[in-house]
Amino acid sequence: MRGWFVALVLTAASAASLSGCGKNEKPPPPLEGATTGQESGPRGSHGSVAGSGAVAGTGGGAMAGNMAAGSGEPPPAEKMFMTVCATCHGQDGTGNGPVAESLNPKPRNYTDKAWQAGVTDDELKKIIVQGGHAVGKSPMMPANPGLKDQPEVLDGLVQIIRRFGK
Repeated sequence: MRGWFVALVLTAASAASLSGCGKNEKPPPPLEGATTGQESGPRGSHGSVAGSGAVAGTGGGAMAGNMAAGSGEPPPAEKMFMTVCATCHGQDGTGNGPVAESLNPKPRNYTDKAWQAGVTDDELKKIIVQGGHAVGKSPMMPANPGLKDQPEVLDGLVQIIRRFGK
């Protein structure tokens, strides 16, 4: 229980600090089926439409321009990545998020092509849902059991992680 509390506190504290992160970071290519902000109308399997804005407070970071249909909000997976995952893994996926400095071991670098080639999508989903400790990885990676019943968000997170390896 103490581990959850520490992870929750670190996540909340670092989420507040994200507003200044990513101002000079080059975003990775958009999700497959997502728009670039130069098109109009509904697009792709994610329900994305052309958007001109970035995720609020990200300074145009990794998820810029991918808005959910008609809502002005980013798709749920992108929102989760920017508010939860990026606190450790960074907006650029290199494991340099605001909390990363205090973690040992350091968060996974998603841009590592050898690692990307050695892990399956199903393994990524299992790590995301069950946490690092449950699969023999770092106990610093918290479990996200609520995502088990949200396959579209889980699939979107895997797509984001895979995009960093391209």
